Amino acid sequence: MNTVEIRLTQITVSSSNTRKDMTAGTEDTGLRDLMDSIREHGLINPVMVMSRGDGYELIAGQRRFRACQRLGLESITAVIRNDLDPTDATILSLVENVHRADMNPIDKAHAYQAIYDRCGNYSQVAQQTAVSIPTVRRYMSLLNLAPSIQERASTSEGAAGIGTLYNVATNFAPEDQERVLGQIGSLNQHRQAEIIRRSEGNADNIGPLVNAALEGDFDLKLCRVGLCDMLSDKGKQQVERLLSDPVNRA
Repeated sequence: MNTVEIRLTQITVSSSNTRKDMTAGTEDTGLRDLMDSIREHGLINPVMVMSRGDGYELIAGQRRFRACQRLGLESITAVIRNDLDPTDATILSLVENVHRADMNPIDKAHAYQAIYDRCGNYSQVAQQTAVSIPTVRRYMSLLNLAPSIQERASTSEGAAGIGTLYNVATNFAPEDQERVLGQIGSLNQHRQAEIIRRSEGNADNIGPLVNAALEGDFDLKLCRVGLCDMLSDKGKQQVERLLSDPVNRA
């Protein structure tokens, strides 16, 4: 591996780079902070590139590359890796980004899928990327979402949003997913998950279950089985009083 100064105009972003959506989450704010850091301290960690024809493809370090571009710098410090095939490059790019909360979940899903296509099993994908097998499965399931949902999937929803998308992707056909999300979208994650579980994969059951949740039916029944963590302390006290009433225990 060689570390050299490369003109920014010689670098293009590789198709192996897993970060496709640079607007996901808090990316804009993070990029400004990175620009301030580079302006004050210089680039501490070099980017990673592969030689391609008369130029180079960026494998890892897209945020650093974009920050240097916006700062108007002419060159950037880079490590040249010419020993990688496309899947190896994808793995390196994913490992760099996978623990960042602002990476678009669909980008992650496609990256995990590319690695899975080569490795052939979830265990190898998890080992290569240092995440759990359930996490790999959860993200890859997002590729079963309707295209319109994938296009607007954003980490700005946070972990709860990803959990709901996973449940919708694994329980409903693509043609029903938009309708399901539209009906449960205003509820919190716990109620969304319970509605999906009780629906048994039938989108026609969602409406009545949403109505039951809005009427408080879920809160009472979930507390009977010790799942009151969704409620405020005041709400828990109110439910405890309801449960202590003989009529409600019947």
